[in-house]
Amino acid sequence: MARRSYCSWVNLLLLVAACGEPPQVVPATSSARPAASATATQRTNPYPATAKKPIVDEYFGTKVTDDYRWLEDGKDPAVASWTEAQNALTRSRLDALVDRSKVRARVAELLGSRPPNYLGIVVRGTQVFAAKDQPPKQQPMLVVFSDASKAATERTVLDPNTLDPSGKTAIDFFVPSRDGKLVAVSLSSGGSESGDVHVYNTATAKALPDVVLHVNNGTAGGSVAWNADGTGFWYTRYPREGERPKVDLDFYQQVYFHKLGATTDTYAIGKDFPRIAEIALSSSDDGKELLATVSNGDGGEYMFHVRDDKGAWSQIARFEDKIIAADFGGDGNLYLLSRKGAPKGAILRLKKPFATSKPEVLIPERDGVIEHFAVTKHHVYVGDLLGGPSRMLDFHLTGGKVEAPWEMEVPFKVPAVDEIVRIGDDDILYRAQSYTNAPGWFRYSGKTSAPTALVQPMPYAMDDVEVVRETCLSKDGTQVPLNVLRRKGLALDGTHPVLLSGYGGYSVSRTPKLRPMNRLWLDQGGVFAEANLRGGGEFGEAWHLAGNLANKQNVFDDFYACARSLVASGYTKPEHLAILGGSNGGLLMGAALVQHPEAYRAVVSLVGIYDMLRVETTPNGAFNVTEYGTVKDEKLFRALLAYSPLHNVKDGTAYPSVLFVTGANDPRVEPYNSRKMTARLQAATSSDHPILLRASADTGHGIGTPLNAEIEQDADIYAFLIRELGMTFAGH
Repeated sequence: MARRSYCSWVNLLLLVAACGEPPQVVPATSSARPAASATATQRTNPYPATAKKPIVDEYFGTKVTDDYRWLEDGKDPAVASWTEAQNALTRSRLDALVDRSKVRARVAELLGSRPPNYLGIVVRGTQVFAAKDQPPKQQPMLVVFSDASKAATERTVLDPNTLDPSGKTAIDFFVPSRDGKLVAVSLSSGGSESGDVHVYNTATAKALPDVVLHVNNGTAGGSVAWNADGTGFWYTRYPREGERPKVDLDFYQQVYFHKLGATTDTYAIGKDFPRIAEIALSSSDDGKELLATVSNGDGGEYMFHVRDDKGAWSQIARFEDKIIAADFGGDGNLYLLSRKGAPKGAILRLKKPFATSKPEVLIPERDGVIEHFAVTKHHVYVGDLLGGPSRMLDFHLTGGKVEAPWEMEVPFKVPAVDEIVRIGDDDILYRAQSYTNAPGWFRYSGKTSAPTALVQPMPYAMDDVEVVRETCLSKDGTQVPLNVLRRKGLALDGTHPVLLSGYGGYSVSRTPKLRPMNRLWLDQGGVFAEANLRGGGEFGEAWHLAGNLANKQNVFDDFYACARSLVASGYTKPEHLAILGGSNGGLLMGAALVQHPEAYRAVVSLVGIYDMLRVETTPNGAFNVTEYGTVKDEKLFRALLAYSPLHNVKDGTAYPSVLFVTGANDPRVEPYNSRKMTARLQAATSSDHPILLRASADTGHGIGTPLNAEIEQDADIYAFLIRELGMTFAGH
């Protein structure tokens, strides 16, 4: 789902007034079920036959019927045949679209001709390592600069496209040794995120014999941290077969140490961690101290353990301390981002010895939400959010205290700063972009920002586009920001096709990004809108908590308010309004379409969760309990049932056109969610609008998707939207 793993440099897929009709449930004392009626769609859209095999579960006296439990087993030949039939239907509909070939050509142009984009920078001395995304390469590759200011110093360390010409092998994460001579790289295939760590020599680009199996996974991610002299590294380890029951092999992550050349690794810590622990490792500048950040699933609870230079571990923060991030500073101290009594964040300092010291408040809570920070020898750099856009602040450290901050000049209007990295004694590199500016890395030194060789030039013009930041009033009176991208001079006459997107979960903030598909959409006369919904982190932890667990309905109310606002403001009408989201945003799409089917003409939902009563029974779903809740708690069960998309589909309702997108190798959201939701909607809808499933056999949640597969998927999505909204492709 929204896990903050070390593969975060790969962009995931994008990647409500009332609750609608009551769930289809029957009292515990009755076994009666409403009969499904024949629908218009069944006459005009001949969907593949889908058997109903009802299974009844009882929760706190409420019986819930699941007609499509059998579709959960992806290895069942019957399920495979059903999926093949659904794909055949989808292909017959999409391939027949008049504009599909033109749309594909434009998508290929936008995605395939992008200039190089650098992500996930790691600095080692003067060397700068980065993942380089450079079409027409199918996957990003690992490169290193000996001088980030000079493009000519770039060298390729590992190109997964050479390892696997099919483009299905991807880099999950990479970690250079402290001296930069070696680099550990996790590689996985088919979008599975199940990665083995390999070690490469930076100078020769040759692989060492060392391979550590299954360090990374889609459930709890994976991580590596080198020791001081580069002779080995700590890594996150999942149980091996035979160590735990099969159902636990994606859980109980621990930390082990691998010495280069050794055949046996050594346990370090983790036996007492929760079943749903997710561990991230990092080390001090000299490599002598190790920090283990341990999250309790995906709900935003963290504890921290430090290993000192003598090998002793100590816990420095517990879940209840509400420390959400920690990092070593350039001065050797530990710096903590706290939300205890400070929902927008405060920065604390912990001095050595860490095991016995108590943290002191260095920077108290301010008006912005602290998202990133980096501490050099004499500065604390903070990247915070102001409801979505970013601001950069420079606090000078004098005598151990901070002075009033200097607001840094960031290159773009309405910017997003999504990474900050220390370089040298007191400088930083930061990655900035906006809705209308390409991402790039800038070096900040002495109150001045300068572009590096890792700045991406604009791949297409956006000077005809303006960004308008509006506010919508949600059901309970909450003001919800809405970012609107439109062509300059657009008339607000209600005629424009609008694509609305959102996420609203896991404290993940939707920040400005230059997206190639926005250019395509705007060229067709469309408008793109992105909502900053509760459940995200745009306004701090209070904003997140207002949209998780039993408060999740607020997210859907916020989204519906944004949809209504777009109509009321004269941008569009419901017959011209489409919505798109992925992952947790796919859950949002499912809830939006069943709660207010009249509000939207078309829906595209990618890798979403739709059966909220079964999600926690899946490996990754167990990690989501701290965000969504559990059916084992009656209050949370009632909340889940009230909005679970699958359980709120109503027979005989005129649903909008829907395209569900999923990948068979998805480790984060079980593909059966899309299968079950497709079947349920096809059986229920009374409209002629198509309900289609696009199920890929060799992709996952979006991470590791080859460029060619991305092109085909986006071509399908936008050809579908153009057709369903009655548009004609106009080129560019």
